[in-house]
Amino acid sequence: MAKILTLHPDNPQIRRIEDIIAALQSGAVMLYPTDTVYSIGCDLNAKSAVQRVRQIKQLANDKPLTFLCPSLSNVATYAFVSNTAYRIMKHLIPGTYTFLLPATKLVPKLVQNPKRKTTGIRVPNNTVCLTLLEALGNPIISTSAHIPASDSDDEDTWIEQESLSRVELFDRMEGLVDVIIDTGEEPGCQVSTIVDMTEEQPVIIRQGLGWEQAATWIEGS
Repeated sequence: MAKILTLHPDNPQIRRIEDIIAALQSGAVMLYPTDTVYSIGCDLNAKSAVQRVRQIKQLANDKPLTFLCPSLSNVATYAFVSNTAYRIMKHLIPGTYTFLLPATKLVPKLVQNPKRKTTGIRVPNNTVCLTLLEALGNPIISTSAHIPASDSDDEDTWIEQESLSRVELFDRMEGLVDVIIDTGEEPGCQVSTIVDMTEEQPVIIRQGLGWEQAATWIEGS
């Protein structure tokens, strides 16, 4: 049974942040809100927790996982950022964007795309997420809490389902995760925009929140 911790969305309580960080450092998996949807996450460097996230989402090891970083400078620690990518990202970060980038050696193989050696990284515009990232000192895995109702593992089909209320989502997830963060906000139902920045010319490969703004900056790059 998961432990539910209530946090203020704009001024998260320090003591509860410390409790969450201690759990993550011990290998816990959590359900938490982002600036898009509720996500399932853990410490990027907690291998057993990352494997549990894969099991919860029914993801094979060749499916890459996205993770959160607190800033653009931190992103550059985990990915190779070209000059073009940097110019675009600095206008979109923090925000509702996932950037596909070539991974550095600091990204665990269990997280990245094994064939392309790429990884997905976000810098969320969410106070709770950024507070957790700063306190933990490591990136946090972020994969949507949408659980497939069928045998499909295509996440793009799940977002079309009617979104669950916060209470329904918590009920559904309490037996799967260790910690649930409750900010009193209802889950979002729109995912991030994915921008592939592994080639010279960035390409939007999924239109989510804010995709029009991303397209504007890409066209002007």
